[in-house]
Amino acid sequence: MESTIMEVSNSNTAPESLQASSGEMSTSQSSTAGTSQSAPANRKRLLKRKADSVTDNKGKKKRKKTVKRTIRPNYTVQEGEDMLLIISNINSSDSIWKPKRKGCKKKKIHAKGKSKTSANKTKKAPVKAKTPKVIEQAIDKNVDLESVNADGFDRWGQSLPIEVLVKIFQFAVLQDGAVPFLCRVGRVCRLWNGAASSPILWRSVSVGYCWIEPGKSQLPGTEQKIRNTIDWLAENRLSQLREFSLCHWKKHVDYVIQKVSQSCTNLHSLKLSYCTGMTETAFQNLGAQCRSLENINLQHSEFNVDGLVSFLEAYGNQIKKIYFTHSTKSDKLLSALSKGCCPELMLLEINTKLDGGYCQLPICIQALQIGCPKLQTFRLMNVTPVPKKIRNTPSSTSGFPMLEELCIATSSHSFMTDGDLNNVLHGSPHLRVLDLRGGSRITATGLYALPCERLECLYWGLYFNSNTMVASKKGIHMLAHKWSSTLRELDLANQPFSEEDMEIAMGHLAHGAGVDLFRSLNLSGTKITSSALRLLISQSPALKYLNLSSCRYLPRGLKRVYHGREDIQLLLDKLD
Repeated sequence: MESTIMEVSNSNTAPESLQASSGEMSTSQSSTAGTSQSAPANRKRLLKRKADSVTDNKGKKKRKKTVKRTIRPNYTVQEGEDMLLIISNINSSDSIWKPKRKGCKKKKIHAKGKSKTSANKTKKAPVKAKTPKVIEQAIDKNVDLESVNADGFDRWGQSLPIEVLVKIFQFAVLQDGAVPFLCRVGRVCRLWNGAASSPILWRSVSVGYCWIEPGKSQLPGTEQKIRNTIDWLAENRLSQLREFSLCHWKKHVDYVIQKVSQSCTNLHSLKLSYCTGMTETAFQNLGAQCRSLENINLQHSEFNVDGLVSFLEAYGNQIKKIYFTHSTKSDKLLSALSKGCCPELMLLEINTKLDGGYCQLPICIQALQIGCPKLQTFRLMNVTPVPKKIRNTPSSTSGFPMLEELCIATSSHSFMTDGDLNNVLHGSPHLRVLDLRGGSRITATGLYALPCERLECLYWGLYFNSNTMVASKKGIHMLAHKWSSTLRELDLANQPFSEEDMEIAMGHLAHGAGVDLFRSLNLSGTKITSSALRLLISQSPALKYLNLSSCRYLPRGLKRVYHGREDIQLLLDKLD
C-alpha cells in the first residue's frame, strides 16, 4: 500500500514538474525570441550610457581645468653659495598656455561577412566634450626685480659686503682684464654695478677694436657711438687709470688719446698695439696733461716719428721705458736718446717682424751709453746692430754700469763680433741675462773675457740651417767653469762643440755650487753623450726643461723635448 501511495504521489507530482519544465522551456524560447528582437535597442542604451559617462568624466576634467592660474614671473631667483642665479621661466612657446589634449583614437572596425543592412545602419557619433581654451595673460617682461621675490634678492644683496665683491672682481680683472668683464657684470644688479664702478678696478684697461667687421667701412652713426663710449668711460670710470692699452685701432686714435690725457692725469703707462694715426698733437697733449707718464709702448704701430721725437725732447725726463718697432726713421729716435733727452731711461726695446728678413740698425753705442747711463735692459729683437761713429763722441766710455739684461737675438745670421760685444758690456759687471741667439761670430773666448761674473741665463743657440759660418767650435767648458755657481738657464742649440768639450762642460755644471738651482737646458743638435747627460741630470733636482731633439750621439727614443721633473726622471731611468 505504501508503495502504491508513493507511486500515486509520484505520478501526481510528475506532471507539475513536467509542466514547470515545459513552462520554463516556453519562457526561455520566448525570451530568446525577445532578445533577438530587442538587441539593437540594448546596444543603443549601452552606447548612450558610455557617452554619458564620457561627458561626465570630461565635465569633471573641465571643472578641474577651469581653476584660475596665478600669474608667475618670467624668472626664478635662486641663491647659490657664491652667486645669485636668475633663471628664465619662459620660452618662445610659453606666451600662451594650453592644456594637453588627450585625443581618443577612433577604432576602425573592418568586419568581413557583415550583412548590407548592418553596414548601412547609421551609428550615433559620440558626443565630444568641448574643452575650454585656457589662455594665460601675457607675461610682462618688464617686471621690477625689486617687487618680485624681493626678500631673497635684497637679503642676498645686503649680506655680501661690497668690499668683498670688489676683491673678487680684482682677481677676475687681473686674469681677463677690465674690459669687457666689468661692463658685463655691471648689468647684473645694483650691487654688482656699484662694485664694478669702483675706480680701483679701472687702473689697468685695454680696449680692443670691435665696432665693425673687418673690411667694412664705418658709418657716421657708428663713429658717434665710439666717441660717446670713450667720453663716458673717461668721465665715469677712468679717474684712477694707471695703464692704458689701445689695440688694432685704425681711426679715432687721436681722439681717444686726447680724452684719456684730459681725464687720466695719473696715467703711468701707454701702449698702442697695431694702431694707426697718432699725430704730433696727440703726443703734445699726452705730455702736457700726463706728467706721471713713464712707459711708452708703440710696437707694431704707425705714428708720427717727429711728434715722438719732439715729445721726448720736451718731456723725456720722466720717461723710463720705451718700446718701438724698427722703421726707416728709427735712427732719429736713437739720435734723440743719444743726446740725453731721456736720462732716466731704464729699458729700451726695438723689435721687428719675424718674417721681415735681415734687418740692420746703425747704432753709436758710445753715444747711447752717455745719453742713457741708467739703462738696465737693452733688447734688439731680430735686429742686428751695426756700429756707427758720431763726431765728437769719445771712443771709450764707462759703458752701461747698471745693465742687467742684454738681448741681441735674431733668427738669421748676426755679424756681431767679440769686439762689438765687448764695447757694449765692458762696463756691465751686474749683467744677469745674455741673449745672443744667432750670434755665429761670437766665440767662447770672447764671452769668457767679459766682466760679467754673476750671469744667470745664457742663450747662445743657432737657429739657421748652415753652421759653416760658426766661429766658435771649442771652449764651452771655460764658460761652464766660469758661471757654474750662478747659471740657471743654458741654450746651446746647434753649437758644433765636440763631445769631449761637452762632457767637460757638463761635469763643471754638475759639480758647481749652483747646480741645485739649474732649471733649463737646451742641447738640441749638439754632440752631447749619454754619460755626460746622466751626470748633469742626476745632480740637478730643479731641472724642469730639457731639449734633446736631433742629438745624434744619443740612442733612439731619447731625442725629444722633456717637460717637468717626472718626465726627466724617466729619462734618467732609461739612461741608467
